[in-house]
This record gives sequence, structure tokens and C-alpha cells, in this order.
Amino acid sequence: MAKNKQKGKKQKNVFQVANKHLKHKNKAKPVTTTLKHINAVKNEKVENLNQIFTEVQRDVRSVSKSVTPEPKKQKQVVREPPKESVNVDNAAQLFSQL
Repeated sequence: MAKNKQKGKKQKNVFQVANKHLKHKNKAKPVTTTLKHINAVKNEKVENLNQIFTEVQRDVRSVSKSVTPEPKKQKQVVREPPKESVNVDNAAQLFSQL
């Protein structure tokens, strides 16, 4: 009646898994606490740098006010008119030769 049943041992799988002993997955560790700590430290550093830069900015302003710049003399540039008139036709001919 049951012709499909095999007698004896079952056939082994052709493809076997290399590591049958798999590692169990660890629980997820909380990350938020370390991120909060990192953000707090970063915020403190930023505040320190802001204070230092504001002090430097004040120093630069005070130094720039104490040193009076000499009045700048405006130099007038005198352009001489071209002696020869520009020949556009001749220039176009030279460009066409290139």
C-alpha cells in the first residue's frame, strides 16, 4: 500500500551548513545614553570656543580702533588714447588664418 516509504536510513543532505553551532544574538544595547553624553560634551566644547572667539573679536576691534589708518590717496590712472585706430577687418582676417 505505501510504496513511497523508504526503508532504512534517510539520505544525508548534499549541502550542509559549515557552522551548525550558531552564535546566539545578543540583546540590543542602549545607545541613547552614550549619545546624550557625547552631545553634552560637544555642546560644552562649542560654548567654550564661542567664548574664546568673542574675546578675540573684542580684542581685534579694540586694536583696530586704536590704530588709525592713514588716509588713502586716490591715484588717478590716466589712460592714453590708442594711437592707431583698430582695424576690425584686418583682425577678422588674421583670426580666419588660424
